[in-house]
Amino acid sequence: MNILFLCNKPPYPAREGGPIAMNMLIDGLLEQGHQVKVLTISSYKYPFRPELIPDDYMAATCIEAVEVDLQIHPIKAFLNLFSKKSYHVERFISKTFRRRLINILQEQEFDIVQIETIFLCPYIPDIRKHSRAHIVLRSHNIEHLIWKRLWGNTGAGLKKAYLKHLWTTLMRYELGILDKVDGIAAITRKDAEFLRSFTQVPIVDISYGIDSSHYPEPTFDNCEIPTLFHIGSMDWMPNQEGIKWFLSEAWPKVYENFPFLKFYLAGRNMPEWLLNGFWPNVVVMGEVEDAREFMLSKWIMVVPLLAGSGIRVKIIEAMANARPIIASPIAAEGIEYTEGENILLASTPDEYLEAIRKCIENPEYAIQLGRNARQLVLKEHDRRKLITELIHFYYSLINHQQSQS
Repeated sequence: MNILFLCNKPPYPAREGGPIAMNMLIDGLLEQGHQVKVLTISSYKYPFRPELIPDDYMAATCIEAVEVDLQIHPIKAFLNLFSKKSYHVERFISKTFRRRLINILQEQEFDIVQIETIFLCPYIPDIRKHSRAHIVLRSHNIEHLIWKRLWGNTGAGLKKAYLKHLWTTLMRYELGILDKVDGIAAITRKDAEFLRSFTQVPIVDISYGIDSSHYPEPTFDNCEIPTLFHIGSMDWMPNQEGIKWFLSEAWPKVYENFPFLKFYLAGRNMPEWLLNGFWPNVVVMGEVEDAREFMLSKWIMVVPLLAGSGIRVKIIEAMANARPIIASPIAAEGIEYTEGENILLASTPDEYLEAIRKCIENPEYAIQLGRNARQLVLKEHDRRKLITELIHFYYSLINHQQSQS
C-alpha cells in the first residue's frame, strides 16, 4: 500500500508522546514493506529539524514540512469567543499547507491518507476532491474531554468561562467530523468505545506499541533508590496542572514522612514557575537527552494527571523499563492494568503517600511491580502485532469499498 501521513507536528525526532506514537506507526509500516509519505506541519513550538533526521528515514518517507503559525494570538482568541468554531482547530488551517497537500495528491496515488489528530481534519474536503484514497483518522485522544476536565478542575471566573467555550466548540467539531472519514484508529479501547457511540464509521483500537529489542531486560545497578521521578512535555497543560497539584498538595506530606526522598522532574519546555520555584528535595532537570537513560537512573515514576485522554506513552516506556508506577486513574487510562499487580493508583495526597510508603518500605514488592508492568507491556503493546492489526484494518476499508462498487 501507499500511505500518506498528515502530521500536526514533526514525527521525527520523536521525543514526546505524539511524535513517538506517530513514528511507531510509520516505522512499523515501512518495516512491513509499505510505502509511506509524510507531510507535516512545522511550527515555532514544534519546528521541523531536517538536520536531526537520518538520511534513510528522509529517503524512505520523503518527509516534507510546511511552516504554519500556530501561536495563540490574543485578538483572534478573543474574537473566537463570538464564534461557534473551535479555535484549537482554526489555528491549523493554512493556505500554504493546503496547496502543498493538493500538489502531493495530484502527483501521487495513495491507498490511505492517515490524518494524525482531528486538528488536520479541515483538509478532508481537499483530500476528497483530489484523491480516491481512504481517509483514516488517527485519534490520539478524545481532545475535547481533556479540556472539559481542565474546565472541571478550574474555579469559577473568566478562565473557567473561557475553558467552557474551548471544550464545547471543540466537542462540536470533534464529534461532527467522525462521519466525514472512512475509518478511525483510536489509541485506546476506551476511546474506541466512546467514539462508537457517535458514529457508524468502522473503528479499531491501535494502542502505542514498543519494539522489545529496544528495551532489553533492565537492571537496577545504576538506579538511585529510593527516588521519585516524572517525565513529560511540560508545555502540555494537563502535565503542568498535575505537577502543580502534586507539589502543593501531596509533596509536603511525602517529604514530611520521607525527608531523604528526592523527586526529579524532567521534560521539554519547563515553565518558569517550575524553573524558578523551590520545593525541598525537588530537582527540576528540564529536558534530558535520553529519556530511557533518565528512567533507568531513577526508581518510581509518579504521574499525577488530573486531566487527559488517550494513553500516556511515557508510562508505557517506563513499564517497559520495569519501573514501578504510581499514577492517577486518569493517567492510567488506556492501559489494561491490574491495580496493585502492575501499577499503583492514587488520587488524593494520602493515597500517594501510602503508595510511596508501600514501595519504600517493601522494595522487593516495588521491584516486582515494575517487572509485572514490563510483562504487561511486552504482551499487550508489541509493535509488530499492532501494526499487523492496523494493516488488516486498512485492507478491510479498501475491500469493503471494492465490494460495494
